[in-house]
Amino acid sequence: MYFTVDAAPHHRLPLYKTVLCVTCALILIVNGFSLFHNLQSLRGANFQLSQSSRVAERLQYLNVLVLDAESSMRGYFVSGKEAYLGPTRTVTAETEAEFKELELLLADSPSQLKNLAQLHTIVRRKLALMGQSIEVYRHGGLDDIVNIAKVSDDRASMDELRLLVVIMVQEQNETLAARSASFYQQYQKTVLLGMGINAVAIFVLVMFYQLVRRSFRNQAAVEHALQMSNDNLESMVAQRTEQLSVLSRHLISISEEEKVRLSRELHDEMGAHLTSISMDLGAVMQQLQKTDPELAGQLKRARATLLDAVEMKRRIIENLRPSLLDNLGLCAAIESYCEEFSRMSTLPCETDIARHIDGVAKARDASLAIALFRIVQESLTNIRKYARATKVTVTLTCSEELLVLRVIDDGVGIESNTLVKPMSHGLLGMRERALLLGGTLTIRRGRNDKGTCIEVHIPLRVKADLAEAGQPSSLPRPPAGGRTPSSPPYSTRPHSVPSLNDQ
Repeated sequence: MYFTVDAAPHHRLPLYKTVLCVTCALILIVNGFSLFHNLQSLRGANFQLSQSSRVAERLQYLNVLVLDAESSMRGYFVSGKEAYLGPTRTVTAETEAEFKELELLLADSPSQLKNLAQLHTIVRRKLALMGQSIEVYRHGGLDDIVNIAKVSDDRASMDELRLLVVIMVQEQNETLAARSASFYQQYQKTVLLGMGINAVAIFVLVMFYQLVRRSFRNQAAVEHALQMSNDNLESMVAQRTEQLSVLSRHLISISEEEKVRLSRELHDEMGAHLTSISMDLGAVMQQLQKTDPELAGQLKRARATLLDAVEMKRRIIENLRPSLLDNLGLCAAIESYCEEFSRMSTLPCETDIARHIDGVAKARDASLAIALFRIVQESLTNIRKYARATKVTVTLTCSEELLVLRVIDDGVGIESNTLVKPMSHGLLGMRERALLLGGTLTIRRGRNDKGTCIEVHIPLRVKADLAEAGQPSSLPRPPAGGRTPSSPPYSTRPHSVPSLNDQ
């Protein structure tokens, strides 16, 4: 399988899909404009209908005003009371207001405006006659009014008024009927056009659905193939990761074995050679002490340099394989290294180790002790370099089925990206050592959400191991509390200058 870092190619939408999308959009836009036009036409027809209804109402009301004024005038003539003249006094102002409103309503109809002007003239003439009749009544009495009524043609004037009102209402109704018919024809055309547009839209949408369905099927097939490829890749990555993990653990085991072999060779062979050289230098130095003091002094300096080499050899051996780990056990090695860490870094390092840990470590293979020691060693090294801590605590507890190691500091803590970045070889090495023993390593925040806590859980199968070795399965039980603080018998200084006799 090949990988590339090149940018993915830019795929354009096929032309036919683009045309279909644009066509659908245009159809929707046309349909929207058609709907808007229909709504405007309907609104105009409703306005014309209401306008015609208002014109008819105003004309009828105008007729009622004139009749009411004439009735009040006759009541005044019969009774002689001024109270009957109320409608007559206000009829002029009311009719003028009605005529102004009718002019506004009939502004788009010249013929109706002409009829309205004639009606206005008739109403003014009628109101003027009514005013003159009232004045005659006030000066001459009812007899003069009766004489005037015999010779005047008042009924013809009212008939002319009513006839003109009827004509105007009829013309308004005819206009309304014509507009309604026009709207109905336009509405039919709009309905037919809308049905045609909807039919075309449905056809285009069906085609677009077929294309989308085909694209979806193709995309589903591609996604299925990609999923299969991802599954294969994940299984391959998991297999390679497992292989690398096994290789890493194997290399750790080989490295520890090589360190043990090299430390033994340095201790046995090189120690024997250095001891032989030291003894020869001592014998020669004693012989030349009296005959050639200057040469004896040079040999003395050479012997001092040899002692420095012996100390260097001892440090190398301790770094390769701590001698306390083989001689006094895991507890002594961890506590001695913690004391050395405190001395070198001036950081207080407390240890709390259960007493029966050494028995558990001896019951298992040697990889348990060296793995725990290396984890403590790497953790303290990281604390000294990066943590800026003021206090370190190392605890090692054990139950019947689980061994727990904790290294806690109160420093700045470890960033989350540091835990997962590929270059954190120290953390990866500690995790692989824990996995080599079938355990787990967890890194989290320390006490009170400060610093770092490295926690290692190692499962114990001591009973099965001891049963296979033919030994009793009982282990030494810890005392009350299960833990003991650091004690002087486990505290030794591994880097003290040795004598040559120890070699």
